[in-house]
Amino acid sequence: MTPLDNDLDDVPAPQGQLTLKLLASRQDTNLYGDIPGGWLVNRMDQAAELAAGREAGGRTATVAIESMDFLSPVRVGSVVSVYTQVREIGHSSIKLDVEVWVRPPLGRHFEERQKVTEARFVVVALDDNGRIRAVHGD
Repeated sequence: MTPLDNDLDDVPAPQGQLTLKLLASRQDTNLYGDIPGGWLVNRMDQAAELAAGREAGGRTATVAIESMDFLSPVRVGSVVSVYTQVREIGHSSIKLDVEVWVRPPLGRHFEERQKVTEARFVVVALDDNGRIRAVHGD
């Protein structure tokens, strides 16, 4: 192994499966021209429900966000990638880690992707009437 190979092992990388990928556009900005945290939370919620829905085989709803950290702002033109990873499956709930990584617009001084936020979502499986049900139909 060369020293360069060792350096590559230290580079942070997304954990989980790519669930959503989109572009942060000008229409999504706040007063200061940044993408607001609420916009990111909305996309994270969509990704969590998509991933949980695959696991539960149907309708789901987010009931809690256990923790969340915003690490840096998101600029217009950034490619936003949302990754999900199932951490725990209970009788009727699924806990997922959700990470958001961005690749800033080309032409900026740095173009490598970076993590901008992460959270743990708790999602429950729902039946057709909106009542909580078993994840795997026990």
